Amino acid sequence: MVMMTPAPTPVSTQAPLQARELYRFFRAGEEETLALQGVSLDLSRGELVAVVGPSGSGKSTLLNLLAGLDEPSGGTVWLEGERMSHQPETVKARLRSRQLGILRQSDNLLPQLTVRANLTLLAKLRGVDCHEDELLESLGIAGQALSLPHQLSGGELARAGLAVASVGSPPVLLADEPTGELDGDTERVVLDLLRSRADQGAAVLVASHSPAVHQIADRVVELLDGRVRR
Repeated sequence: MVMMTPAPTPVSTQAPLQARELYRFFRAGEEETLALQGVSLDLSRGELVAVVGPSGSGKSTLLNLLAGLDEPSGGTVWLEGERMSHQPETVKARLRSRQLGILRQSDNLLPQLTVRANLTLLAKLRGVDCHEDELLESLGIAGQALSLPHQLSGGELARAGLAVASVGSPPVLLADEPTGELDGDTERVVLDLLRSRADQGAAVLVASHSPAVHQIADRVVELLDGRVRR
């Protein structure tokens, strides 16, 4: 396995999220899987990019690398001009807390806390102000502020997850299959909300199997066998 040397500086300071020549290798015994092979990506402010591809194409691997939740075997990720990859966990955690919102298909909220308490806790951890009720009102779930996650419908839970990801208005929002378990009407609502976040100036990346994501995206990046399909 050839390890790639990270570049010392980002190519541009204009894009809040940049990735260059990302590789990710996984080894199991004598077998080696190439999950990502030389993927580069820039994500601009006010842009919504859809990352699409079949299962096993590398979408979730890419998002984990962009979020600093996994380390690339080669290549580099920058977040707001600061290197995210190949850094101590304390540095990555600081960058995530200040610059990045992450929306997953599930597990966005702590189950023992109400929706409002989830937002308040995250705001304290991030060291930002959070007008919880205003944020929930903007997402149409102000009435569920005192509900626990298990008391929410699928659509309400998805909106609450987006509220958590939006605490502090991070400049970059990553969403990994955010509508995979939702019906068509609720999926459209969540995607419209993600589109709205981009229109308000956030850089939004959505990894999804859903064809509906194409309809809201400014740009589509297709992965196939760990490579960007040309």
